[in-house]
Amino acid sequence: MAIKVVLAEDEALTREALAELLQMSGNIDVVAHTGRGDRVLGLVEENEAGLAVLDVHMPGMSGIEVAEQLHLERPGFPVVILTRVPRPGHLQRALKAGVRGILTKETSIRELCQVIREVHAGGRHFPPELVAEMLAAGENPLTAREAEILKAAEDGRPLSAIASQLHLSPGTVRNHIHSAVRKLKAGNRIGAVHAASRAGWI
Repeated sequence: MAIKVVLAEDEALTREALAELLQMSGNIDVVAHTGRGDRVLGLVEENEAGLAVLDVHMPGMSGIEVAEQLHLERPGFPVVILTRVPRPGHLQRALKAGVRGILTKETSIRELCQVIREVHAGGRHFPPELVAEMLAAGENPLTAREAEILKAAEDGRPLSAIASQLHLSPGTVRNHIHSAVRKLKAGNRIGAVHAASRAGWI
């Protein structure tokens, strides 16, 4: 019986090519694909999918956020994450969200098909070098609120705009940013955003 897959990838050309190639594998059926993370759960339910292949960076919700949502609503649901640049923080969050496979976009379609079958059967697949990086990086030092504020600060918006967006006082936002800068040993807010993004913590 074919494995029913929902594919989420924001680049249309890549997504359509992947869908076609997976369909040709013989026992993988791409029942739906989307360029937005916030559409995945609905597509999984509508199509009674048995596995999701998710890109990390997508509009609406990131692949990691989608995995976290699926983990809450469908514990044990098989998820494979695709990433252009593996980050230790992504692997940490993915593991906590029950993700059972991570692949870089350098992988071949043959390996992707193999990992989909392995993960669907209950197995796991994580690149050894990424696991080593994760262990070397240690635990994410940021609180959920600090990560949220740094994420909102990525585009350089003023502190008042971040406070308004997150319904917090400017003083609270300032305190969290100072705490994040100190924890990440960054010189300023921009440095903290770069360090957290590089590690995959935001």
